[in-house]
Amino acid sequence: MSSRTGFPHRGDRPRPVPERRSAWLEKCELCGTPVASRHGHVVDTGRRGLLCACRACFLLFTESRCGDPRYRAVPERYLWDPDRPVTGIDWAGLGIPASFAFFLRRGAGVAAFHPGPAGPTESLLTLDLWTELSDGHPLLAAAEPEVEAILFHEAECGTDCFLVPIDVCYRLVGAVRRYWTGRDGGPRVREHVGALFEEIRQRAEPLVTGP
Repeated sequence: MSSRTGFPHRGDRPRPVPERRSAWLEKCELCGTPVASRHGHVVDTGRRGLLCACRACFLLFTESRCGDPRYRAVPERYLWDPDRPVTGIDWAGLGIPASFAFFLRRGAGVAAFHPGPAGPTESLLTLDLWTELSDGHPLLAAAEPEVEAILFHEAECGTDCFLVPIDVCYRLVGAVRRYWTGRDGGPRVREHVGALFEEIRQRAEPLVTGP
């Protein structure tokens, strides 16, 4: 069963940008310090929202520091598993009516999101299905709840699967909403989504398991 969801709170609509760009366009949403255009993010697990964060606040809410457990810093790792690729059968078994989607662990459950022109549609997966897939694909179980997602992309040459920071998924949602035209999305959305996946491929490192 699927339903429209408010996820994400940020990044789903383009923001107006002044003619004269500045390196300091935003502020930390936790302390008010100006942040550069490239900055870290913190998830507010209570509101399920993404907050821009200065470096100090970002470090405060990493797992190694003592901070409010409601806030969690978004890790910066990108992973893929060349030894155990996800097959087309795995993708078909998830029942997602789209060529790409991301999966996020929340509490004891797993939610699937596939972006569309009106925002992401959320589907809840059974834990049995996710556990079964994770048994054959350790990458799926490696994602940290709330702050990392498993991103699937069904391409002509097969199905790609990556572990990515959750803010990357916000970028994906925003690109689809901004550039979607017509019934199938149109060439601009395919161009921007394709560029994002190419960036992910360039940044992803192989998953290391075992001793």
